[in-house]
Amino acid sequence: MTDDRFDAAMGQALEEARAAVAHGDVPVGAVLLDPEGRVVATTHNRCRADSDPTAHAEMLALRAGARAAGSERLDGHTLVVTLEPCAMCAMAAVWARVERIVYGAPDPKTGAAWTLYNIPQDARLNHRCDLIAGLRAGESAALLEAFFRERRG
Repeated sequence: MTDDRFDAAMGQALEEARAAVAHGDVPVGAVLLDPEGRVVATTHNRCRADSDPTAHAEMLALRAGARAAGSERLDGHTLVVTLEPCAMCAMAAVWARVERIVYGAPDPKTGAAWTLYNIPQDARLNHRCDLIAGLRAGESAALLEAFFRERRG
């Protein structure tokens, strides 16, 4: 896959992030690409909408991808997400054996794919994911900043 493909997928993830705001969820979107670069899943945070603390965009995309693949293993897949994954989502990507995580904005409070921890590349684990950070980070950060500014407003 080329960076152009990741840019298009990040555009879809940003659209998904915008959809989360409609039901009061933090605007984070995710897209899962199969090894050939085809979109397998697009989703956004649904924690509030589903009353489920694990309904992060990444978790929902991985679940949909596993169902589509008929396996919990997502070898060769790429997870594209607007915000750096938290520890739960980063570890789920490792368990799923995702090849690569591409994310937009870093998360200084809970980021576990570089900022606070680097779970996807921890040599002590049985699998490591490649990381590409900062793709369209400004757009991702702007969505989050606007959401929280309005909530605190």
